[in-house]
Amino acid sequence: MQKRFPSLPRPARGIGWSPNRRIVVAAIILTTLLAGVASLAWFSRGGSQPGRATPTPSATGSAAPSQAVPRPTGGTGAVPQPPAVSEPITYAKAAAAMLWSYDTRNTSRDQQLAGMNAWMSKETQFADWPSISAQVPDPVLWSRMADNAQHATSTVAEGHYPSAFKQALADDPTAITEAYIYLVTVNGKQQIAWKEGGGGAEDRAVSLAVQCRPSHDCSLVAIAPRVAP
Repeated sequence: MQKRFPSLPRPARGIGWSPNRRIVVAAIILTTLLAGVASLAWFSRGGSQPGRATPTPSATGSAAPSQAVPRPTGGTGAVPQPPAVSEPITYAKAAAAMLWSYDTRNTSRDQQLAGMNAWMSKETQFADWPSISAQVPDPVLWSRMADNAQHATSTVAEGHYPSAFKQALADDPTAITEAYIYLVTVNGKQQIAWKEGGGGAEDRAVSLAVQCRPSHDCSLVAIAPRVAP
């Protein structure tokens, strides 16, 4: 029986924004609304996400969040460029599809990271790059995946604003104008394949913080530590 190699991981369990980052973003995005919506999942640390069919890198290697973005010499490989859109759900769906897709046959780990970083907000006080870069396996595991020509494509079923986020905006519509950061939950499916006909598929879900300022294209801010309903 052919051994299945792990996929590019979904948002890792227990990985969230740093305490300082969460405090700043909470204060700027929702201000005093947090007192009334303390159950907002994207500010909850810990807990587990829906189950996955494939092992995470912690079982076979360690995820290595990258603080610095590598400078690839050959572009960004198979990672798509971010779309020029200003609608949060549309952008979040495209970002989720990007995060769930990769091709180790023609994309190095540095290229993968550089391509993902192109989607990030340039407002560094908000952008949480470690939450994104932590999704890429460490160099050893990426090399193993490349040896087996592992690659993945994805399809997105839907995207929506979580109920607590919508309620917070309804309670104070002006709160979003501080940073124009929206929380969007995206659901879809990832199809994984490797050499000699190996493959499989699994459902995916992720909650993304995206920034969409008026008259500007959207950008990615962070992966929320938990999937918000």
